[in-house]
Amino acid sequence: MTFRTVRYFIFLRDVLILSVTSFGGPQAHLAMFLDMMVKKRGYLSEQDLMELYALCQVLPGPTSTQTITAIGFKIGGPGLAYLTLFTWLFPAVSIMITMGIFMTYFQSMNISLDFLKFIQPIAVGIVAYSSYRISSSVVSTRTGFFLMFISAFVAYIFRSPWTFPIILLFGGFVTAFKFKQQPIEEKDKIKINWSNFILWISVLVFAAILGGITKYLPIRLFENFYRNGSLIFGGGQVLVPLLYTEFVEFKRYLTSEEFLSGYGFVQALPGPVFSFSAYVGTLSMRDASIGQQILGGLMATAGIFLPGTFFIFFVSRFWEELKKYRVVKASLEGINAVSSGLVIAATFLLLEPISQTKLNYAIIISTICLMFFTKIPTPFIVIIGLITGIIFS
Repeated sequence: MTFRTVRYFIFLRDVLILSVTSFGGPQAHLAMFLDMMVKKRGYLSEQDLMELYALCQVLPGPTSTQTITAIGFKIGGPGLAYLTLFTWLFPAVSIMITMGIFMTYFQSMNISLDFLKFIQPIAVGIVAYSSYRISSSVVSTRTGFFLMFISAFVAYIFRSPWTFPIILLFGGFVTAFKFKQQPIEEKDKIKINWSNFILWISVLVFAAILGGITKYLPIRLFENFYRNGSLIFGGGQVLVPLLYTEFVEFKRYLTSEEFLSGYGFVQALPGPVFSFSAYVGTLSMRDASIGQQILGGLMATAGIFLPGTFFIFFVSRFWEELKKYRVVKASLEGINAVSSGLVIAATFLLLEPISQTKLNYAIIISTICLMFFTKIPTPFIVIIGLITGIIFS
């Protein structure tokens, strides 16, 4: 066994440790990546890590997952990158698929899900707080605030899966005209390797055609999640309005209670929040065998995570030159503002199906206050809600 192989095994072990200890969103994950990957192991410099993280923030897909996958790519190329992706996802995805199977089992056995009643308003409180955090950090101009409120209104009124990509593109298009406000930088000719971009679009077209021909639900799930994964800018909170609209309101694969319970539960897990997709995919196959339910969860997982992986492989090779173009920089303002608006819309979308009781409103407000004024980790808040629900049930 060569030194390089041993180094790769140690790296994957470190990724596995991070996958079961990294609670919180991308910002919390970044701190743990910095400690493990830079300070303890020296796989890359702090500057390299921050540049990779910044790049992943402006690409579609899950920021934390793209960052750790990009580290694997930098160390050992595509092979190690894909192993990194699998190792990082495995714990959270396995738990969320199991959660989806248990939800189906409880319902088939007429077991009450009343013990999850406090998780649902807690989930709404988490999304509401996230909408504040995201908007306050990425929206700072009049144009940005205008796009944020317009996108929130449009996403709430027009509840179609096709609404989201249209308004995301619209937001980027609007602020691209502000490119003259960006500083001019000297640019070299960009040399682009198109292989991963071609791979991304080929998979998208092939999955759409194959799903349309076969009508096989796991393939259609892969295409649905792959499309969503190609459009999402930001953290797992931005995923919520897209999945809720498509799988709860439009296709009715899940009930709003199931959706909220799963989203609340994933907040208590380490690893990527995007693993929530595995739960949605599993429940979408509830009428099939357990093997088919697991397949649904895996197809949803592959669909949501692969686009971001292809994008980071594609763009990382020429990002240093691309980011010097003023139109690219300017369009990010609109995309981020619209993403913030989508999370605001998600807060109201998720609030609708919850019983409008004083207790639920109190739980929502309490969750927001705990996250705003204390340092209590989100997983603890969710676990407290789950235990309280079990006791009172």
